Amino acid sequence: MSKEIKKVLVIKLGALGDFVLALAAMKKIRAAHPKAKITLLTTPPFEALAKLSPYFNAVETDGRPSDFGETLAMIGRIRKARYDRIYDLQTNSRTNWYFQLLRPFPPQWNGIAVGCALPQRGQARLRMHTLERQADQLRAAGIWPDAPTEPGSAPPPDLSWILRKHKEPRPVAGAAAPKPYVLFVPGGSAHRPEKRWPVECYAQLGSLLKARGLDIVIIGGPQESAMARQIQKAVGGARDLTGRTDFAQLAVLGAKAALAVGNDTGPTHLLAAAGAPTIALFSDASDPDLCGPRGHVAVIRSPDLKALPVSTVASAAVALLPR
Repeated sequence: MSKEIKKVLVIKLGALGDFVLALAAMKKIRAAHPKAKITLLTTPPFEALAKLSPYFNAVETDGRPSDFGETLAMIGRIRKARYDRIYDLQTNSRTNWYFQLLRPFPPQWNGIAVGCALPQRGQARLRMHTLERQADQLRAAGIWPDAPTEPGSAPPPDLSWILRKHKEPRPVAGAAAPKPYVLFVPGGSAHRPEKRWPVECYAQLGSLLKARGLDIVIIGGPQESAMARQIQKAVGGARDLTGRTDFAQLAVLGAKAALAVGNDTGPTHLLAAAGAPTIALFSDASDPDLCGPRGHVAVIRSPDLKALPVSTVASAAVALLPR
C-alpha cells in the first residue's frame, strides 16, 4: 500500500507570468491532496496572492536565499518538516540543487532533478507551453493520469476565487454607476524594451477607447509612472495606478475589467487569468506558443512592436469588448 500523502511542499519562484500560469497546476495538486497540509515555497512578491488562494495552508517566502548560509537554513527547515512529497514547479538549476542538498533521504520529489523519485522525462517538455508542460509533470507524479498535453489543451489558471475573497464596498445612494474600464499594461522588463509596444500607441488607443465610453486605467510598477503620465496627457481622465497595487489587487481589477491590453509581461498574464478579455502583444523576443496567456485572450504577434499599427490593436479591442 502506498504511503498516504499528508504533508506537501510546492516550490514556485520565478516571474509573475510564470507564477500565474503555475496556478493551474497548483489547483490540480490541491484537488489530488484535499486533506493534506500544503505549503508553498516562493518569494515575497507572491505572498499576498498565494495566501488568498484556496490551494495552500501555509506560505513561506524565503525560496530564493541570498547566500549559502540562508540556503542551508531553508534546507534544514524543509528536512525538519518531513514532507511526504515535493512538487517542484520551478524545475531549474536552483531547485535541482535544493533536491541534491536534501539527499541522502529526500522526500518524494516531482520534477527534473537527477535521481528524484517522480521525474518528468524527455526533451519534449522543452517544446511545450507551460500549461501542458506542468500537466505532463503532474502526470509523471501520478496525480493526473489523463493530463492534457496536446498544444492548447490544458486548462488555463482559474482566479475566480479572488472575487469571493474581495469585499465590495456598499454602493452610495444616488451615485452614478461606474463606467466600464480598460486596463493598460504599457511597461515590462526594463532590459527588454523590444517587448514593449510604444507608449504613444497606447495613448492613441486610449483616445479611441475613451471615445467609445470607456475609462482608461494604467497599471504597472512605480518605474512606469512616466509612461502613465504620457498617456494621461493624451487621454484626459485616464487614471494612473502604477505603483499603487499589489498582485491581489490587480487580480480584482482584472476580474471586473471590460478589457485589458498589455505587453508580454507578468501583469498581463495575471489580468487574463483573473478573467479580463485580454489583448497580449508579442514581438519576436518571446514565443506565446510556449508562454502566452490563455483564456479570453487575443494574442497579436508582430516581429517588431514598433511597427504594429494602432488600428490593428483597436480592431481586436472592439471585437473583444462586451456587446
